[in-house]
Amino acid sequence: MLQRAFRRIPWGYTLRRLLIAIPTMLAIITMAFLMMRAAPGGPFDGERKLPAATERAIAEKFGLDKPLHEQYLNYVGGVIQGDFGPSYKTLGKSVNDLIADGLPVSLTIGFLTMAISLVLGTALGIFAGLRQNSAADFSVMGVAMVGISVPSFVIGPILILVLALGAGIFAVGGLGTYPNIGMSWHNMTLPVLTLSLAQIAIISRLMRASIIETMRANHIRTARAKGLSEWDVITRHALPSALLPLVSYAGPAMARVMTGSVVIEKIFGLPGLGSYFVDGALNRDYTLVMGAIIVYAGLIILLNLVADILYAMLDPKVKYD
Repeated sequence: MLQRAFRRIPWGYTLRRLLIAIPTMLAIITMAFLMMRAAPGGPFDGERKLPAATERAIAEKFGLDKPLHEQYLNYVGGVIQGDFGPSYKTLGKSVNDLIADGLPVSLTIGFLTMAISLVLGTALGIFAGLRQNSAADFSVMGVAMVGISVPSFVIGPILILVLALGAGIFAVGGLGTYPNIGMSWHNMTLPVLTLSLAQIAIISRLMRASIIETMRANHIRTARAKGLSEWDVITRHALPSALLPLVSYAGPAMARVMTGSVVIEKIFGLPGLGSYFVDGALNRDYTLVMGAIIVYAGLIILLNLVADILYAMLDPKVKYD
């Protein structure tokens, strides 16, 4: 089975997508660069105006005294070499250092969120779909509707009040205090739980609709006519087809969760890449914002490609070449 699935990987399509990603990333970098420079204010503007000599020295040090096209070419040249430049606001640290500090936190939150959401959401969706219009179905979908309706910035503070401040089970936020600084269940559970609730609700509804539609398909009737058990009909014939919409959703959703947990990171005081992105935008830290945008765009392109490849591996009828 794995060999057949591996042979279905659209290698030509994958190569074309990777090649297309190069001009796509260049366009994203160009637009972000121009938008950051067009925004009012600068990284060294403050309530007190710096002396002219100091401003010139700072501009010369960071290359801000050069024409805009030279700044752009220098920046793109550095990015090609894997150098996102120095941070204008965090002294002594480059953007690479800040990304290395914040990205693992964001990726951990996103990965755990999607892993939990895919397992529980898929199980609940199948459970509800196989019992359509029953009390169990209405209960699961009712809870799912609440999960979709209540935003994460409301759920997060409620969980902090109940499970952190009230019960004292989890940390209110942050990654601990010195010397016990790090990611653990104590400080990562509430952020992951906050993000997971909405994703579980969405996935369960999607999976319910997909399994209901699949169980009415002709190939399911044929499998039952052959005398297969209901378990074999569901696991061997219904699930592979029912999972296809989920695969299409999972790629972009994982990219969204990994790169869009800015609010959650702020609520729980986590030093993730999203927090650095917001701080960089507020402080006009051009290079930090640019670095975060490039990482986000790269993740989105990569995860969407993985979703397309998985779709082709699961469905023999899909041909990208």
